[in-house]
Amino acid sequence: MIKEPEQDVAGKLFDPYLTRRLLRYARPYRWWLAACIALILGMALIQSYLPVLIQHAIDRFLLNEDGSLDTAARVAGLTRIGWQYIAWAVLAFAIRYAQSYGMAWIAEHIIFNMRADIFAKILRLPLSYLDRHPVGRLMTRVTSDVDAMQKMVSDGLVGLIADAFVLLAIMGFMWHLSPQLALTLFAVFPLLMAVMGWINWNTRRAHRRVRHKQSALNAHLQEMITGMLTLQLFNREPQAQAEFDRRNQELRGGWLETVRWISYFFPSMEVLNALSIALVFSVGGWLLWQDADTVTIGVIVAFMAYVRDFFRPLEDLSEKSTVFQSAMASSERIFQLLDEPEVLYDPPQPVALDPFRGAVDFDRVWFAYNSEDWVLKDLSFSIAPGEAVAIVGATGAGKTSIISLINRFYDVQRGQVRVDGHDVRAYRQADLRRRIGVVIQDPFIFSGSIASNIDLHQPDIAREQVVAAARYVNAHRFIEALPDGYDTPLQERGISLSTGQKQLLALARALVQDPDILLILDEATANVDTESELLIQDALQRLMRGRTSICIAHRLSTIRGVKRILVMRHGELVEEGSHQELISREGYYRRLYELLAHQPV
Repeated sequence: MIKEPEQDVAGKLFDPYLTRRLLRYARPYRWWLAACIALILGMALIQSYLPVLIQHAIDRFLLNEDGSLDTAARVAGLTRIGWQYIAWAVLAFAIRYAQSYGMAWIAEHIIFNMRADIFAKILRLPLSYLDRHPVGRLMTRVTSDVDAMQKMVSDGLVGLIADAFVLLAIMGFMWHLSPQLALTLFAVFPLLMAVMGWINWNTRRAHRRVRHKQSALNAHLQEMITGMLTLQLFNREPQAQAEFDRRNQELRGGWLETVRWISYFFPSMEVLNALSIALVFSVGGWLLWQDADTVTIGVIVAFMAYVRDFFRPLEDLSEKSTVFQSAMASSERIFQLLDEPEVLYDPPQPVALDPFRGAVDFDRVWFAYNSEDWVLKDLSFSIAPGEAVAIVGATGAGKTSIISLINRFYDVQRGQVRVDGHDVRAYRQADLRRRIGVVIQDPFIFSGSIASNIDLHQPDIAREQVVAAARYVNAHRFIEALPDGYDTPLQERGISLSTGQKQLLALARALVQDPDILLILDEATANVDTESELLIQDALQRLMRGRTSICIAHRLSTIRGVKRILVMRHGELVEEGSHQELISREGYYRRLYELLAHQPV
């Protein structure tokens, strides 16, 4: 089973390196971002000014202790302040709407670009990376991790800036109204910061554990769904369910731990809020009795409003810190993926691609997927242009690795693989693979139509070419019999098609790309019925005419039709020659042939 590696769970709220990289995505929208920040500042000032209006209404018009205003003047003043309050509130609403929409627009563009970069990176990664990392974990990078980034940019970043501005504005207005009361409330800050820091540290640690458990569960789920046939064949459903339940319980436990720490926060804020209100009452009342000119009832009421408004952004800041920590953990994994070495680089000055003649040379090739666990050992052979060659050998002999190296899905550790006299590393990968037609044993069928599975959505391939390719490889007959012909929709992996029909589609797919000369076939006739094999064999014979062809096959009918056979054993070329020559030598090929035929020659 796949296990998610553990990482340091303490983390930081801000990582300078990760923050700089995130800001690069925001750089194209810096002027939009500056405008949104200006709107946030304006909104913070308006919100913080509203309690001042309340103070004015109480001291100047409700109480009016000096008796300078009559009843009509006091009512008129209160009405005027009421309308001012409404006007400022409406303006704050308009600013908040503009700022929220603007930040959402910026966030969606940033996340769009980030998601596009991640997928483009995955497309460029070598197959060796995909061999080591489960698909579920990569899915988590594109979905859950990017979603965490989206929350940070659209909600966390805006909220953090807005809350910071609101706090500064509130502190400024409190100092303006009464420095003594303001200093009294500021004395609560050390205790407030200590409580918030303790809870947030534990919350961040728990949340990062949740991310690890979520990624591990996704990877396990993808693995189980992909291997469902094997699970059902061997009645392993109970064991799979038990393993899923175990991982699901770990994820549940992680979330409950996160909720437990978050649940500590709000009651703590309520207690500190109550402490602050008590201080306002006691200290404000004492100042009022000592010197009414310094503190008034209106100032005390305004401070009560400020205390409420002061703790609201602090509570939001706690939530935002969780969002930021989650986003930082996600960004760490995202940039780790984006920084993954691509290994297979295109050369700075690639060889100009002319139509291939089809010469293939392996020159003392050593290759291993892992370290020096050699799959191919000092392998050398040459294939002439237009020659058809079969490669045979037991499982693990290195046959499929030869195909992968010609396509440059991997690079050799020693030696050279050459096509038309040039090392395959001298070509652009896209150019090289465009000239090589490949049909594998289990071709992948995408969800979509029959036609789109042949042309792979290439706009320069017309429907006439698709139909012509299908006719040429004997696929047209079964396609025409489908309800919508070439527009028949296929489900994921083409489960509605037989193995032989998938192979015929794969042959049409290879032909419609019009590979110049080189066609590589990897066990294309394995696991199909006799009728389908005859159709595929006929199509293969047509495709191989005039093209260099490398056939890897277990079926004897394919081996007999090729004039030259390369025999692989444990990564080494042990024999080569025609079928009759190899049979007459009574060597490894003869034993292999008898094993495949289940009878002596």
